[in-house]
Amino acid sequence: MQNLLDELKELFQQDKRLLVEGRLLKNRIIELALKLDSDLIKLLLSHPRLRQHFFVEVAGVVVFDQEKFLQFVSHKAFLPDSYTAFSNKIGLTADGGKTYLSRHRDVVLAWPYKDCVLEGGQTKDDAKRDEVFWNVTLAPDDIDRLLDPKVLTNFRRIDAGGEHPVTEIAANDNLIIKGNNLLALHSLLPRFRGRVKLIYIDPPYNPDSKANTFCYNNSFNHSTWLTFIKNRLEVAKKLLTDDGVLIIAVDDNEQAHLGVLLKEMFNKYEVHCITIVHNPRGVQGTNFSYTHEYAFFVLPKGKKVIGDRQISEEDIYWSNLRNWGGESLREDAKNCFYPIIVENSEIVGFGEVLPEEEHPPTQTVQQGNKFYVYPIDNNGIERKWRYARQSVEGIKHLLRVRKKKNGNAYEIEIGKDFGTYRTVWIDPRYDANEYGTKIVKSLVPNCEFDFPKSLYNVYDCIYAVVGQDKNAIILDFFAGSGTTAHAVLELNKEDGGNRQFILCEQLDYVEAVTVERVKRVIENNDQGAFTYCELLQWNSRYVAQIGAAQSAEEIQTLWEKMQEQAFLSYKVDYAHFDEHAEEFAQLSLADQKRFLLEVLDKNQLYVNLSEIEDTDYRVSEEDKRLNRQFYGR
Repeated sequence: MQNLLDELKELFQQDKRLLVEGRLLKNRIIELALKLDSDLIKLLLSHPRLRQHFFVEVAGVVVFDQEKFLQFVSHKAFLPDSYTAFSNKIGLTADGGKTYLSRHRDVVLAWPYKDCVLEGGQTKDDAKRDEVFWNVTLAPDDIDRLLDPKVLTNFRRIDAGGEHPVTEIAANDNLIIKGNNLLALHSLLPRFRGRVKLIYIDPPYNPDSKANTFCYNNSFNHSTWLTFIKNRLEVAKKLLTDDGVLIIAVDDNEQAHLGVLLKEMFNKYEVHCITIVHNPRGVQGTNFSYTHEYAFFVLPKGKKVIGDRQISEEDIYWSNLRNWGGESLREDAKNCFYPIIVENSEIVGFGEVLPEEEHPPTQTVQQGNKFYVYPIDNNGIERKWRYARQSVEGIKHLLRVRKKKNGNAYEIEIGKDFGTYRTVWIDPRYDANEYGTKIVKSLVPNCEFDFPKSLYNVYDCIYAVVGQDKNAIILDFFAGSGTTAHAVLELNKEDGGNRQFILCEQLDYVEAVTVERVKRVIENNDQGAFTYCELLQWNSRYVAQIGAAQSAEEIQTLWEKMQEQAFLSYKVDYAHFDEHAEEFAQLSLADQKRFLLEVLDKNQLYVNLSEIEDTDYRVSEEDKRLNRQFYGR
């Protein structure tokens, strides 16, 4: 497959000034570009793809991007340290961002390329190295096809009866998508833009130590981690409804930094940081034992989007329905004086408001098997109920009957089983070991997750936003073991809702853990279903193969295969590389792998939807049909 460098070389063959004995003169090309040579520019403009890559249109005028072109043709044929031109551009800088840590003592945290894309390419949870999510920093000019919607493949539907072929993509299908979550988010935009009510994510944490208690590798430095998150939040924000909510779970390592980022990115939103005690046993630090983590709730300003929290029966505070204190007398609200009818210690109805001239002889009046209870206190003073007759039936479920110690007399009490959410959440059900690890292992015995979220931690976060919205769409693009899907399925089971979940996960355990867990929950509940699919891989296929290679011979075979089938970076002159084959052979196996990863064109990790008809990709007719349904084309 011809890449950009090959096309450029072929085009330059038309200009004899650039050739000596059939070989291109790089210095001559650079010299003419610096002089803005008109013939060179005309030649570049004549080629549609090169025109698109090296020119920009401003107010109807086509402008030559000289710096980008020079960087292109000046790039070394062999990458000596296997890093792109941007690999070290994120980090610590001084002098207003002009110099980097290696050149200066005084430094500040900065994002020199704050609009860059950090590409996450980890495929195995045990692939631990300094920056495991295969962090490749692409400058904006390098991103031309990376974020286009991708072709989906390997569709299958799973319900309580097992696995089935997918015949159609329904509007309310639950989805589990395997693939890089940044690219999956961009692929969700055409179908779900402005439709997602809640995004709940539990991204990889970034601990100071090398300890890794999660199946994610967490070795990001602060600025890299923040950029990684920022790229994904930028597109995720477009998926939210006008009253949509974002929830991000995070621990102490990035809580402060993430809070600043969220307030910058979501300046028309409220940002609330909730503390959740998830590990009551604590993780021992030098000075403190850590028992908590955080959840950022990002809410649209000026809108009531958080519902009431549920209060367990044993924690309900009961008080008398009868008013007391100032303005509590019968005459203060005449429609609040009526009998509440009790039978067999249960409220069975409500009488009408008594006329002003009528006065009950006692607080509780018996008529047959029924007792009529009035708001009269122990001193015989007629007071009023806290709810008027026209509204009391709406809160009947909050009332209970308490029999007095002497005689057949009763008191009516009210206890609310709901309340406003607090900023510190403490509940034994949030214990990640008891209600996270043990639940997951009971469903998937061989699960590798050592410390997944408590099911009830996630459930309560979701309930706070969509507890009363039975048709909401909930998205989690760091799906992990599938706790979010589990919580949505449990909520739907409890109230008969039709809430839809969408999960994205790129690691290989998605089938063995995530899919398997959700499948078991559906079987246990005997309800629910989801559609599974994958982003159609292309260059990303080679990432796993490179990682699995055990010898230089395997690397050489892979390199030959990549030259035939993969999309390779224009930054490498492969003919020149062949001249240095012996030098390459002397590199360590790790460096050879790094080089092969580096030369893969990051814009071509997966197959773009626009190329679904390209026969090179061999997309089946059935997959084409399902992609047309998914994308509405």
